[in-house]
Amino acid sequence: MHILVTNDDGPPGPASPYVHSLVRALQKAGHIVSVCLPDTQRSWIGKAHMIGRTVKPVYYRPPVSYDTLDDGTPQGTIHRLPSRGPDAVEEWVLVDGTPASCAQIGLHHVFRERGPVDLVVSGPNFGRNSTALFALSSGTLGAALEAAVCRHRSIALSWAHFKDRQNPKDPSIIEEATRHSVRVIEALAAQWPADGSVDLYTVNVALLPGLEGRRTMFTPMLQNYWGDGGTCFTEVEGSVGDEDEEEERIRGNEGSAKSQTANGVKANGDEEDEGTKGLIHRHFKWKPRFEDVYRSVEEAPPGNDGWAVKEGHTSVTPMKANFWQAASHLHGKELNLEMQKSIEEKPSPSPPSPATGKSTLVLRLKDHFYALIAYEDAYVNPLIISALEALFPAEYFTMLSKPLNADKDDTISLAKLLPNPKANVLQITPYEAIDWDFVAASPGTCLVNSYMLRKALIRKHYLAATVEHWVAKRPDSILKNHVKRSEAFEVDYAEFLDDALVEAFDLRASLERNEALLGGTDEGADGDESEEKSIRGVEWWILKPGMSDRGQGIRLFCTMGQLQDIFDGWEAERPDSEGEDENEDEGENRENGGGNDDEDEGDYITTSQLRHFVAQPYIDPPLLLPGDNRKFHIRTYVACIGGLDIYVYKPMLALFAGKPYVAPKYNQEQSGSAELHDIDLEAHLTNTCLQRSVSENTVQPFWDLPLPPFTSSSASPSPLPAPQDAKEHIFGQICEITGEVFEAAARTMQMHFRPLPNAFEVFGLDFLVDTTGHVYLLEVNSFPDFRQTGDELKGLVAGLWREVLGRAVGGFFGSKMRKGQGQEEGAREQLVLVRHVDLGF
Repeated sequence: MHILVTNDDGPPGPASPYVHSLVRALQKAGHIVSVCLPDTQRSWIGKAHMIGRTVKPVYYRPPVSYDTLDDGTPQGTIHRLPSRGPDAVEEWVLVDGTPASCAQIGLHHVFRERGPVDLVVSGPNFGRNSTALFALSSGTLGAALEAAVCRHRSIALSWAHFKDRQNPKDPSIIEEATRHSVRVIEALAAQWPADGSVDLYTVNVALLPGLEGRRTMFTPMLQNYWGDGGTCFTEVEGSVGDEDEEEERIRGNEGSAKSQTANGVKANGDEEDEGTKGLIHRHFKWKPRFEDVYRSVEEAPPGNDGWAVKEGHTSVTPMKANFWQAASHLHGKELNLEMQKSIEEKPSPSPPSPATGKSTLVLRLKDHFYALIAYEDAYVNPLIISALEALFPAEYFTMLSKPLNADKDDTISLAKLLPNPKANVLQITPYEAIDWDFVAASPGTCLVNSYMLRKALIRKHYLAATVEHWVAKRPDSILKNHVKRSEAFEVDYAEFLDDALVEAFDLRASLERNEALLGGTDEGADGDESEEKSIRGVEWWILKPGMSDRGQGIRLFCTMGQLQDIFDGWEAERPDSEGEDENEDEGENRENGGGNDDEDEGDYITTSQLRHFVAQPYIDPPLLLPGDNRKFHIRTYVACIGGLDIYVYKPMLALFAGKPYVAPKYNQEQSGSAELHDIDLEAHLTNTCLQRSVSENTVQPFWDLPLPPFTSSSASPSPLPAPQDAKEHIFGQICEITGEVFEAAARTMQMHFRPLPNAFEVFGLDFLVDTTGHVYLLEVNSFPDFRQTGDELKGLVAGLWREVLGRAVGGFFGSKMRKGQGQEEGAREQLVLVRHVDLGF
């Protein structure tokens, strides 16, 4: 076909990132492509022409390829005159007119030598043109309508982007959208009705990963209106700003618009008095209330173009060249992209309507559920949405949008979002956003991604108490030897440290033995006092603030003097505050929420964390890899579903320290000094967020590690596993420890760990392995920081969420998963069930 391409965004650039890709794809598909575009952005101009003006062209020579991520470097060149003769090169025509003018000039003037135009494609527009409010002002539709009134078939193509879910200029998503758009264009051209019932189509493609696998459906255009009393302009002073930036802002901010009171205009008009009568001189800037558009889509019944785009589908709306929708008998059907000669409807779960014999659009199935996915993490949120869409057919769920004015820590009222408070709903959000009253009132219809109470596991001092209580009644429990004994204590001020350790018998006894081995008190040191000492029998301890996260506040010590110095140093840095109780409440809320990705990454710990502490014997020597002397711990993702099944995700991660491991040594010169805590913790701590000198391969897949042979130990008389079984030996211990610690919390700490049948949660558990292959549990984290996995291993996190949602969501709602995506009998297990705890639900 000879295809004329035009648009309203202008030549390739920051405001027009898609046209180059489409032109190249159409050429690759074998079509002759002529291009006539406005020389600058002409959005929101509709089907206008500029009367009384001479329209002049210039000539754009496009590059072979176009980098959508480089907005700063000009790509392609513009020339005043065209190239001609044997050395003529590819050129696009740019005119200083409107999109409709481009259609006229392209059809009848500049490309006459190439023969008749078979099809006009206007777009792809940088943003959606769904619903009447967008379409009526769209320059993209204006160009297609102009072509239609010139008796040429035309397609208006728009790409709707969702900046909170996908970078709209990501080359991979543009490539996928381009392939899909070419298929849609060719299918529509091949199946164009011969009865004259359709003049043009307006197509909206949802720019989301996996768009080629989503539905492409004929839809009506949603009739919507501006809100009552709303104005599309706001009063401004001075410059009205950059038009390209304003267009991108308007097009890209769906879901983030804030409510305005008449866009800054007083509801009752300007108050006047006798001295201010008459008109007031003002400037006005185009600033429409697009929350009206988005609200109309949410409130309208499903099946329209706005709904289809919101759900991630491609909408195709047949039109006549009079702004009237055409071929309404197609609405609800799907476009055949297999190039059949007639439009056929794909199999639908619902039977044909007996009244009309026509198929109806499936709106709500028995197992249908609504889904609010707002994890507030740009790394993992798209992975969760992709997992949901891969597992469940589109007709089984409807996505909900987070309220426009909701802040990160605001509770989201599901009752206000749902069309029916008894509807099935899945909520995956930060802990603070969960409406626990609604969860409690909807045990059979509401599924959330967190338990309400899990302090018994995720707070270090509570975890120590959980293990202590469980082992006291079950001395044969695996936790006895796989969780280091802990001394939990509370300190408000450094001067009271000695009193706080009155009942920490094991800790005090250990420190006293260490001081004896090291030559007595600090004052008794001899001439070698400046040398570091590594004396056999000295037991090092690790101090952890009970409410800190991201490795903050962790210290190593082996004497009472060192421990006192740590607290003295913190107290010197501690800000004066009388709001201790308030800070404690803030810490409690943070503990419930989890991730804390926005917290400062410094090593200072806040007042709310300076109270509860845990001290444990330091695990030395740790297992190190051959040729790599960095210490590492194993991050294991654990899914708890309902009340209570505990799963361990087999693909685990190894997180490495930033520097080579050196066993801790005692420096007599440092004892009693403020520099004690300056020990190089990068060699000892494997928290990636603390590393200032991050080296290569900081995060690696556990199953790819070249583990060394284990050493024998008198404490572990059992025979050592064969090298090929070493990883399975470690994994077996991790599974048994995990099942045991969650059951311990559920049975002995009910006030602080309460699984719910209508909830699930993903935890991050950290384990350390010593040189004998003995595994120790370090800590349990809620809302783990998935970003530490990195982009190269993002597939591991994606697989985790697919399996978790398959079990949790499919099991709770009974929704039918896509073929091949469920947990069929005999399928490879990655999420391993390690414990079922019957809590009587």
